Amino acid sequence: MNLSRLRVFRLWRVMARRFRQRLHANIERMRTTDQVFMISAAALIGVLGAGGAIAFRWLIDTIEYLAWGGGIPDVAPVDSLLIIGVPAAGGLIVGILIYFSTREARGLPDVMEAVALRGGRIRPRVAVETSMATAISIGTGLSVGREGPIAQIGAALGSTFGQLTRVNMHRMRTFVGCGAAAGIAATFNTPIAGALFSLEVILGNFSFSRFSPIVISSVVATAISRHYLGNQPAIIVPPYSLNHPLELAFYAVLGILAAIVGTFFVKALFGVEDLYRKVPLPEFLKPMTGGLLVGLIALFYPHVLGVGYETMDRALFSELEWKLLAILLFMKIAATSFTLGSGASGGVIAPSLFVGCMLGGAFGALVNLLFPDMSGAYGAYALVAMGALMSSTTRTPLTSVLMIFEMTGDYTLILPLIISIIISTALSAYLLKPSVYTLRLLRRNVDLEKGQESNILRSLTVGEVRAPYFETIPPDAPLEDLMSRLADSTDTEFYITDSEDRYQGTVTFDRIRSLVAYGEDLEGVIVAHDVAQFDLPTVMDGDTLDRVMLLFGQHHVNAFPVVEPGTGRLVGAVSREHVMDAYNREAARRDLAGEFGSMVNTLTGGHVVQLGDNYAMVEINAPRRFTGSTMRRLQIRSRHGVQILLIRKQESRAGQVHFVPSPDYVIQEDDILLVAGERDSIERVKNL
Repeated sequence: MNLSRLRVFRLWRVMARRFRQRLHANIERMRTTDQVFMISAAALIGVLGAGGAIAFRWLIDTIEYLAWGGGIPDVAPVDSLLIIGVPAAGGLIVGILIYFSTREARGLPDVMEAVALRGGRIRPRVAVETSMATAISIGTGLSVGREGPIAQIGAALGSTFGQLTRVNMHRMRTFVGCGAAAGIAATFNTPIAGALFSLEVILGNFSFSRFSPIVISSVVATAISRHYLGNQPAIIVPPYSLNHPLELAFYAVLGILAAIVGTFFVKALFGVEDLYRKVPLPEFLKPMTGGLLVGLIALFYPHVLGVGYETMDRALFSELEWKLLAILLFMKIAATSFTLGSGASGGVIAPSLFVGCMLGGAFGALVNLLFPDMSGAYGAYALVAMGALMSSTTRTPLTSVLMIFEMTGDYTLILPLIISIIISTALSAYLLKPSVYTLRLLRRNVDLEKGQESNILRSLTVGEVRAPYFETIPPDAPLEDLMSRLADSTDTEFYITDSEDRYQGTVTFDRIRSLVAYGEDLEGVIVAHDVAQFDLPTVMDGDTLDRVMLLFGQHHVNAFPVVEPGTGRLVGAVSREHVMDAYNREAARRDLAGEFGSMVNTLTGGHVVQLGDNYAMVEINAPRRFTGSTMRRLQIRSRHGVQILLIRKQESRAGQVHFVPSPDYVIQEDDILLVAGERDSIERVKNL
């Protein structure tokens, strides 16, 4: 009896052990593929984005009610002091909030820059501060839209989730796209357009691995917003139809006009911004003057206050005269330029839709007057021009087509819409290559079209890569000393400094070599000061490496001196090799972080990922014999048969970070190594 019980107990232990092993293998397989994780994360970010959009709408309505005692005035006359004072007060509050809190609460270009240069990392506080700044701007009547800020709010929420879950850079960017898509979709009730907007504008990537989670976030956010905000289209339009085949030619002309007006809109916006840079006022006071100018325009045309959906609705129903439509077109451009150019927070899509609506309405009224038998209601032209002008400013043709369709729920004008948007996008790109978003980034020296190489160099600074050692020489050193130093040194540049180590000039290898042929004839005649170059530029620790590479293209030297700001004291040198090594390390770090980042999280705690046959990848603590030595000296691959792929360590400010170690990296005691190799070799390394 006891023997039978013992056998049953042993059998139960064996079955339990096999069950645990199988369960553990299934869990590891799920975590390695991360399909369930990505779907769950996308859905959760969609919920967060919808919540942010709903809270943002409520905040705008609350501020609007408090500021105006109801809604923003449209046509009805109001008190002059109120209509001037409220936008000015709103601009003052927004200016103080942005200046003294964060400069990132300005819209989508900040999100695009974060994705391109910082791997999608956005500070969590940006969501709150952007909500407040933009809600005050719109609620007090400043002429901006809510789509850009809500996308930034959603992107900040997605980035915060990614930072909390410690995902790799690729997934961090995907989560940022999920949040932005969720915000756009929930705000405009446009699930597909929200996803495409995120892919077209923010990520610039239509890969399937990103498309699926972004669509999930967008759909989830739309479903939640429809439950709380209603299922009606964002814009109500009367039924339209295409009355005559030749009417398509009118829509083609409308696309040309939309491109011209859209280009003028973008240039006016940045022209006003340039003017404000010359205004001798504190930065936090400039939005107040922008609000004051908006209020002055609103004294005569209150339609320009806020987003202006009521005015757009009246234009779509053909209720406004063409003269008023034409005037409002330019007044809205002026009001939006004053608002954003002065430094307030807000988006440009809603103003673009407004300007397009006024342009299309005025053009449609003219076509109706000249060709009454061949054209429909001018509201149809207003609807098509909304998409055409939006695409001309943002360069988002796919998003523009689907957004107008989803916002209106009307499919009848899809053909004229596509024709106008294609023509508008192509012509506006010819007239002004960058979009309203990329132009702002270009003015910050961030060029997204140059690709990964330029962005990597722009994310690194001289202070991170420069060498602290350099060759100096006194200005009165004779030629024979220069030649002797040159023969004994691996450097090709010598720097002349004064008694206080301030940089004076550079003696290059090429300048010395040109004098070698004269030999003894110049001994005692030529000194270092005579052959030095004094027109070579210097760089500082805060300069980015893309600027250094630009200087290398302009000057035939191998290194530039690094000087201390203010004092001019020589503190180091940065060479072409330093720049290229830094670029290669950063590119490798980003690539490996994308490939292995998800596995790194899986490997935490010593779990093993099988790579086939007897090969595996696992995280181990740095062996004691490794600490204090460089990677080059240890020769880990040749001596121990394993490869160190990444190193994980705890940074007090940034949390846990992963990086690819350089040959000169000194392994620290608290480093955690991601190693790959044969299982036996890994075990031997762990026991060192």
